[in-house]
Amino acid sequence: MPATPLTLTTRALLLDMDGTLVNSDAVVERCWHRWADRHGVDPAEALRLAHGRQGHATMAALLPGRPAELNHADNARMLAEEKADVEGVVPIPGAAAFLATLAGLPHALVTSADEPLARIRMAAAGLPLPPVLVTAESVGASKPDPEGFLKGAAALGFAPADCLALEDSSAGIAAAVAAGIPVLGIGPRAAAHRTIAHALTLEGVTVTPAGDGTLTVHLA
Repeated sequence: MPATPLTLTTRALLLDMDGTLVNSDAVVERCWHRWADRHGVDPAEALRLAHGRQGHATMAALLPGRPAELNHADNARMLAEEKADVEGVVPIPGAAAFLATLAGLPHALVTSADEPLARIRMAAAGLPLPPVLVTAESVGASKPDPEGFLKGAAALGFAPADCLALEDSSAGIAAAVAAGIPVLGIGPRAAAHRTIAHALTLEGVTVTPAGDGTLTVHLA
């Protein structure tokens, strides 16, 4: 958390899932280690790229020139593995209390997971789904492309600059920045990137509505 209390002002929040609300690192590491071993890829490099991206986009970066249909087929198999594996899926500390402060306020989930996986992981972590979901099926391009965040802002009825994105990964932060959305970095991965503020977890992060229609994000 920040050394001193900090407040940010926005009108809507766009929330990443994995690494921001849900810690699914154990599952991600198991699945990508298996895939990397099968394809002779360095697992560490696979994991460095995988966080925040759709699987097929990571595969394309790791194996340039590989036919896209093979990456999409592998991506479908990996999604099936991830949906069947929730061992170690837990909430980011403070996520439940943070989401409780958002009840009735404009917020959306913007994730590279598909909708079934998003529902499975949020349920496994015991967290409620935001009212608006932007998932892999919603977009034509994976993060770091800004499409998902732009669609999330549009679905909530706000300009990108009037939103605040919460993100943990390099790809996710880049996507939000490309969309013109300021970013509150969450977790250790985000600490390496330039964001308007950073919190190690969601503990102490709360949101309260102001009378003028804005939201005040408090970082204790």
